Amino acid sequence: MTDLAAGYGAIPIVSGISLQVAAGEIVLMVGPNGAGKSTVLKAVMGEIRCMEGSVVVGDTNVTGWPAERLARVHVGYVPQTRDVFDSLTVVENLHMGGYLLPRKAAKERLDEVLAAFPTLSHMLTRTASKLSGGERKVLGIARALMLSPKLLVLDEPTVGLSPAMSRTLLHEHVRLLARGGTAILMVEQKALAALEVADWVHVLVSGRMALSGAPDDVRARDDFGEVFLGQRARDDSEES
Repeated sequence: MTDLAAGYGAIPIVSGISLQVAAGEIVLMVGPNGAGKSTVLKAVMGEIRCMEGSVVVGDTNVTGWPAERLARVHVGYVPQTRDVFDSLTVVENLHMGGYLLPRKAAKERLDEVLAAFPTLSHMLTRTASKLSGGERKVLGIARALMLSPKLLVLDEPTVGLSPAMSRTLLHEHVRLLARGGTAILMVEQKALAALEVADWVHVLVSGRMALSGAPDDVRARDDFGEVFLGQRARDDSEES
């Protein structure tokens, strides 16, 4: 995206947002509550209006495209909430994720996704409402992967999870997806844990990019926790 400005009314919440995500790379956005991180993702996914700038996937300008159209150019999205259908079983959720695929291709892709997330194979007939928080997040990611996205957008994937489950999700799922070639754009409040798997990090403050760099460089700044993350960075540290 280049010079993106977006919001819900006449005045943009975020502006001047530029970033790139390459294949196999995890790009992380962190910042204090209200900084505009989720707003950026919603603008990418066409959920709110882009007032300025552009979003490009490959060679295609997809600015303002809705999620269904973005799925056709291999963009997947796991929102912070409503990431699964509670009333459907695990396998039904996965089938919903592959709704654009022909039947044979959907079956083959289902087998591939279950091979990548073997824990789901043991709960295919369980309704999503019966899953734990960690299981729901794994299912939400697996559902998004049914269409083999080249870019996966994750909005706070560890929200509500314990520190141990958060690390498992980030290291054993998100990091491995990137190693397989998927480009990942992620917003995460558990910043210190997410920095362990990220390749590049952008810090948003008051709707603008305040700092960008390699995770080690960003983490080494004396003012990183206090100025850019506030109390949440200290909370993460206490949980570690």
